[in-house]
Amino acid sequence: MFKANSLLFASALMLSPLLQAAEHGSKTEAAEKAPQQAKLYIISPKDGEKVPQTFTVRFGLSGMGVAPAGVQRDNTGHHHLLIDVDDMPDLSKPLPATDKIIHFGGGQTETQVTLPPGKHTLQLVLGNYMHVPHENPIVSKKITVVVE
Repeated sequence: MFKANSLLFASALMLSPLLQAAEHGSKTEAAEKAPQQAKLYIISPKDGEKVPQTFTVRFGLSGMGVAPAGVQRDNTGHHHLLIDVDDMPDLSKPLPATDKIIHFGGGQTETQVTLPPGKHTLQLVLGNYMHVPHENPIVSKKITVVVE
């Protein structure tokens, strides 16, 4: 789905805060509660849109800020893109990195995605500096795209 270099970079970013926590003997824990007005959404593509096999997904966040993984700041988080995920992962634990749960620990707010033709779902989840969703998880609406 992504080039090997991008995947290696993303994996390194994902593991960095976990390794730091292990070094300091701390445990992974959820961030403070996110502000009630915080909202996570997909700017583009739009729900139901037809897209080419490679397309750009732009992430939107209001009421909070974006900070890279490993950077602990109040009212911030970083994006995780869920592709074709039917059952939400356990939101009390760090989100796993899989081919369907893509981490953007560098604080990225958009990405290029390549998917096979057909219907696919996209959804965002905001994670804290340790990839754990906030106590009151910030989750976007799930959208469907049709890849031509």
